[in-house]
Formats: sequence, C-alpha cells, structure tokens
Amino acid sequence: MIVLGDRYKFVPTEIEKLKKRFKNTELIKYNDRYPEETIEFFEEKIANNECKLIVLNARDKIDDELLKYLTNLELKGVDFITIEHFLEKYLHKCYIPEDNSDISFLESIKPFNTFQYIQKRFIDFIISLPLAIITSPIMLYCAYRIKKESPDGPVFFKQTRVGAKGKKFICYKFRSMRTDIDFFHPYTQENDPRIFPWGKIMRKMRIDELPQLFNVLKGEMHLIGPRAEWDKLVENYEKEIPYYNERHLVAPGITGWAQVNYQYGSNIEDTKQKLMYDLYYIKYWNIWLEIKTIFKTILVMVGKKGL
Repeated sequence: MIVLGDRYKFVPTEIEKLKKRFKNTELIKYNDRYPEETIEFFEEKIANNECKLIVLNARDKIDDELLKYLTNLELKGVDFITIEHFLEKYLHKCYIPEDNSDISFLESIKPFNTFQYIQKRFIDFIISLPLAIITSPIMLYCAYRIKKESPDGPVFFKQTRVGAKGKKFICYKFRSMRTDIDFFHPYTQENDPRIFPWGKIMRKMRIDELPQLFNVLKGEMHLIGPRAEWDKLVENYEKEIPYYNERHLVAPGITGWAQVNYQYGSNIEDTKQKLMYDLYYIKYWNIWLEIKTIFKTILVMVGKKGL
C-alpha cells in the first residue's frame, strides 16, 4: 500500500496498525508539478509486486495525467481510494478536513432514527439495570474507600455535561481526586497529585463511572455513545472545531467507540481524533457496532488492551 500525500497525518498507532495489515506500507509526498516522477515510482513498486492499493491523500488537486494513470491501474488489479473512504473502511473513523472548504461529509451525520433509538434504549435497560444491581456491592465499597482515603470531600463527583441536542445535565461519577489540594487543570495529568490511591484504581478499572448507570436509566445518557464532556470544555472545543457539536446529535455514553479506539488525550488534536471516531459511530451505528464496542470496552477494563 502507498499513501500519496500528507493531507491527513496518521498518528503513530495508526501507522503501526497499517503496517500489520498491509505487508508493504509507504507514505510518500505528492508534488503536483512533477506527476511523472510519481508515476515512475508507482511503476517500480508495481513491477516488484509491492503495491496493490494507492491511497489519495494529497492536499493539491490530482494532476489529470496521474488520474488517468490511476484509473488504468485498476484494470491491472491495483486499486486506488480516497483518504476519506480509506479511513472509514480500514480505521473506522470519519475524516475531518483541516479547513472548512469541504463540509459535505457532515451531510451523512444524522441523529438516530426512531427504530435505532428504541434499539439503543432496549440495550441500555437490559444491560444497565442488571449491571447496577450486580455492581452495587462494588459501589458501596467504593464509597467506603473514598471516605477513608479522602474524607474531606463527597463520595460523588458531580459535573454539568452536554447531552443530546446540546441539553445539559448533571453527570455522576465516583470522586477520585482529593479536594484539599490547591491545584487545577481541566485535564487529568500523568501522576496527577490530586488522585488518591483508590481513585487511581477506580480510574484504571473505570469503575469510577459506575454511577453513570443511573444517568443511563434516567435517559440522559446511553450505555454506548460519545463521551459526555464538561460544558466548559465543549465551549472551548467548539471555538477550535466548528462542527464539534455534531457529536451532540445523540446522547453521550459511559463508554464509546472513540474511548476504546483512541488513548486518553489532553489537547485539541486528540479531541479532533476522537471526534472522527464519534462521527463514524453515529454515521454507521448498528447492533453489531454496539456489541463490538461493548466487547472492546470489556477488553480495556480487564487490561487486555491498554488505551
């Protein structure tokens, strides 16, 4: 596989995935002034049987001569695909352009229809209600450990989050940070001094999010969906990413496609990467994708897949 151009910049983990999936993976730059050099490069790779797929990832318009060459290659068994379709097919995320010159991709991002919503709520109830009952001893133990290790604060952490259609709600989590430290940062830092020992365990196992089961049962959240973000952060994200609020077409989830496919991030680029996964989830939602997300969440929780 050859990726032509650098319009979309792959993150290191994605490059590793591609190299595992495709025997030969090369990322090359595209110079629209010298298309003949690109053609010569392709000819060499194809002659050596090192290329079966070409990904068009160029910032500039593809030269007519090169485009004609690529269409002829299909007759020889060499496919070419745009970066937009490549990301959706192989990395299961929607491409977001760096500028706003082409926003046609937003046309296919729609809220869940009635039948999809009914299916989602059915899954929410058949999993969340039994899970809340089964994990109640764990939640009681969490409350005990929190008060033991950090007695000055409440058991629950409450924060205003943005839900479906931009409606705000109070999201509940087990508190994992001390309240007696004068330190503020909107993101959790590595070795964050605010996190007490049991809080660290809760966060690692994600059991700090168990109280959100009650948000799900109330209808404010789904079991699976885009992450429920703090309203203050959402305001900042929308200034940097104009179409960020597209993820609010559906209710947020305790876990989601972005959370199980991308590591925890702490900057705008990470937020944009996760948004690509959120938009893919909304665009292609079906029962199989829901089950797949649940399964991957379980793998993360038991430590089989670290993200």
